Amino acid sequence: MPKPRTFPGAATAPAPAPAIPLVKADYERLSHFRHRLRQFLRVSEELCRRNGLTPLQYQLLLHVRGLPGREWASVGELAERLQARHHGVVALIDRCERRELLERRTGRSDQRVVEIHLLPKGARLLAKVAALHQGEVHRLLDELPVLR
Repeated sequence: MPKPRTFPGAATAPAPAPAIPLVKADYERLSHFRHRLRQFLRVSEELCRRNGLTPLQYQLLLHVRGLPGREWASVGELAERLQARHHGVVALIDRCERRELLERRTGRSDQRVVEIHLLPKGARLLAKVAALHQGEVHRLLDELPVLR
C-alpha cells in the first residue's frame, strides 16, 4: 500500500481515540458542518470567478495579506497555508505575477528568502473580493456555536 502524501507543516491526523460509539446527533452535526462548509466554499468560488480570480489566486492573495505581523509571505509559508506543494505554489505565483497582482522581492534581512508582496492591483482586487465574502463568513460564524 502506498504511503500517504504529507505536506510540510500539515496537520496530521490525531491519534485514534478510544472507540466511543457516535450517536445520531454526532452524525447530524458533522453532516451539517460539512454541508455549510461546502456551501461557503461554493459561494467563495463563484465570487472569485465573477471578479476575475480563480479560487486559488484569491487564497494566495489573501494569505499574502493575512499573514500575521507583516505585509509579505515566503513561498514556503504560502505552500503551508494553501496545503500545496512548493512547486505548485511557485507556478501559481508566476501566474499572479504575470497579471501584476504580486511580485517577488529578495528578502531584506535574509537574501536567501524570497518575499511575496501584493502589488496595488492585487491589493484592490483582494479588498473587493474579501469584502464580498463578509456576509457569508458572518452567516457561517453565527452557526458555529450550534455545531458544538
